[in-house]
Amino acid sequence: MPEALARLEELAGNLLYSWNRRVRGLYYRLDPALWERCQHNPKVFLRRVSQQRLDERARDPYYLREYSEALRQYDAYFKATEQCYCAIDGIRADCDVVAYFCMEYGLHESLRLYSGGLGVLAGDHCKAASDLGLPFIAVGLMYRQGYFGQTIGPDGTQQAHFEPMALPDLPIRPVTDAAGAEVHIPLQFPGRTVQVRAWQADVGQVRLFLLDTDLETNAEADRAITYQLYGGDRANRIAQEIVLGFAGVRLLRLLGIAPAVWHINEGHAGFLVLERCREAVAAGLDFEAALEQVAAATVFTTHTPVQAGHDLFAHELVSTHCQGLAAELGLSMDKLLALGSSPQDGHHFNMTALSLRGSRHHNGVSAIHGRVAASMEAYIWPQIEPEDNPLQHISNGVHVPTYLAREWCNLFDARHPGWFRKLTEADFWRDAINAIPDNRFWNLRQSLKSEMLEGIRDVLLRQYQRNQFGRARIEAMRAALAPENTRPLVLGFARRFVTYKRALLLFRDPARLARLLGDPDRPVIVLFAGKAHPQDVPGQEMIRRINALAAQPEFLGRLFFVEDYDLALARKLVTGTDVWLNTPQYPLEASGTSGQKAAINGVLNVSVLDGWWAEGFDGTNGWAIPPHDEQADAALRDALEADDLLDILEREVIPLYFDHGPQGFNDRWVWMSKSAMRSILPRFSAHRMVMEYASRLYLPAIGHSRRLDAQAARTLARWKSAVRAHWSGVSLRWQSPPAGAVRTGQEVTLSVAAQLDGLSPADVHLECLLDGDPAAPAAAGCVVHPFAVSGRDAGSGETLFTARFAPPEHGLHCFRVHLYPYHEHLGHPFEVGLRLWL
Repeated sequence: MPEALARLEELAGNLLYSWNRRVRGLYYRLDPALWERCQHNPKVFLRRVSQQRLDERARDPYYLREYSEALRQYDAYFKATEQCYCAIDGIRADCDVVAYFCMEYGLHESLRLYSGGLGVLAGDHCKAASDLGLPFIAVGLMYRQGYFGQTIGPDGTQQAHFEPMALPDLPIRPVTDAAGAEVHIPLQFPGRTVQVRAWQADVGQVRLFLLDTDLETNAEADRAITYQLYGGDRANRIAQEIVLGFAGVRLLRLLGIAPAVWHINEGHAGFLVLERCREAVAAGLDFEAALEQVAAATVFTTHTPVQAGHDLFAHELVSTHCQGLAAELGLSMDKLLALGSSPQDGHHFNMTALSLRGSRHHNGVSAIHGRVAASMEAYIWPQIEPEDNPLQHISNGVHVPTYLAREWCNLFDARHPGWFRKLTEADFWRDAINAIPDNRFWNLRQSLKSEMLEGIRDVLLRQYQRNQFGRARIEAMRAALAPENTRPLVLGFARRFVTYKRALLLFRDPARLARLLGDPDRPVIVLFAGKAHPQDVPGQEMIRRINALAAQPEFLGRLFFVEDYDLALARKLVTGTDVWLNTPQYPLEASGTSGQKAAINGVLNVSVLDGWWAEGFDGTNGWAIPPHDEQADAALRDALEADDLLDILEREVIPLYFDHGPQGFNDRWVWMSKSAMRSILPRFSAHRMVMEYASRLYLPAIGHSRRLDAQAARTLARWKSAVRAHWSGVSLRWQSPPAGAVRTGQEVTLSVAAQLDGLSPADVHLECLLDGDPAAPAAAGCVVHPFAVSGRDAGSGETLFTARFAPPEHGLHCFRVHLYPYHEHLGHPFEVGLRLWL
């Protein structure tokens, strides 16, 4: 390596390159063709680039200027993030570390540790945490086989290829102790000890620790535990989750890291709750107090909107692995298994249930998903209506610097230096986007489309030639996707292929679709991409059917399926298409983020109103397909929503796009495209998301945990036990009937008698909820008037309560009265899950 370029190796070791385009540009400019062949992996690239190229660039003044500027930005990034903890008020860098556990991380195509949206979301969370200077570390597993490769065979079927990653090719290094020796964590498995080592990947300033059992000292079967993402049978899956939860906690302890918050991102990491309880019990707490203390500092995010998405393990399997743990916790096996009990399956241990019981701060990932998850997990809080239970929502967002096209970044650099520090400022983005002249905006969008078409054409050319397709089909593809042919309207659909995403909805009326795509005056191209899990037969069948349709004469040169969807291909598609399609079955789309990535680049969404789009759609930034009655027959719903989709395309999208004015584009189309950028970018950025996690979950968890010291945890655990023991004997009645009407301004007096069955009045809150929805009893949205103790009925032993208030205005008012247990150390008023209505 020439001395003048010595830091290229340092830059290759930090995944900041995955969102710093200047750093990536240094490798690209050395050898563009090699950069593509190396799949954008800087470490591999530096081993393969020719010495001649390095020496030439070391003498090239232009390249050296670019190199110096990239280094300046790189160094400035770390100085800036060190100083920006104030971006999240109340988070202290020295003691408020957040530890984030997830099964997968989608950071960049050079580190394939992901399979879908969960991993990509986790990667974006890490990147935004780094940008914001949040004291944040992440823990996952170091797979040799992560995201599988995909080719499409001559018959249109998916072929999965599992190519192990070579560790020297990756931006990781072993975690070592002060003496330089690798850190190993011994982990007890039935009849044996498995050694776990750790690797560190740097994601900007965030440390990502990756756990690995592929050590020569382990048995062959144990070396394979972390070999493949979501690989193997249920025994291997529980082994992976034991490594993540138990070894992950122990690694942080070995490294002297004391997190203030533990964030479980999906239930796979739920075992960390039991490991931390084991520590607390060893320190002198009983299990119930230990669980309270552990849960106070724990955040849990659920991503699944369907029961089948939960991780379940047979009781026998859990018992085999946790026999010794139960003894350490002072629990019978039945009590340990009860931590994972759920109505879904009485013979299996539910990791979502464990994570909910082991945390006090919980969320879904969109408004709709928050409601769905609150209903689905309502058994945790059996007497609390889903609208009131503690499971809230924080809508997902995307890491803008990763997914915003280079051309947009360059434009904003020139017009608004420092724009990346204003990602959550809606007024800034409104003004910045509106100020771009329409013709400049349209030309930039066309340039992005041209670049995408060229890249897709090259992928499909290799795909078609390998499959020995006929010359006519290849030439039709090349003509349709020629980079200079930006006239057609390009629709994109790219995501994981599972049945609820309904990739085939567009084809419910193939004759009508063929007519829409084949109009020579208004040509339309549809690009599909995505992978189905190798064991998902229905998902793979959808891919086969789309490829079969693409081979039909009526769709030739109009419909394409692009193989091997990954993060690199995703970036091309979300920046270069004109319209992004999304057709999930409501309400099964937890969030979805591909449409957000498209929208921040000016792509218009046509989507079912589910997941994030139900919040993002405002009538000006795309088109919405209202979901039909979810209780209706699924086939009928599909037919109705397919008609709606084609109606929108035929009557609104296609005519608008092709109704060009004298300037060569449609003013309203550009206005809507601008509206997509200015409305979605600040609201659905990962920076907004992480700041919301910090203010609504991390900070409350930090405060709750600090208040709940060992003594407070014991007190709270004993109080909960007493409340549960007595609650069946608690009852309410009117001491005197409430008035049916009062004059305006007159005070209302309510008198209630409560049988508390040995509980103290201080153990409960009795409240009048005014002006809620009479059809949906819940506290949400009500004006609350508390009752006060007014005496005791000596005969019945009941406690008497009175509330007095004046209705705010004349007219009809609805009210309800409820009683629930209350303690000052609770993290949420309805945490205990008990409530009575009068």
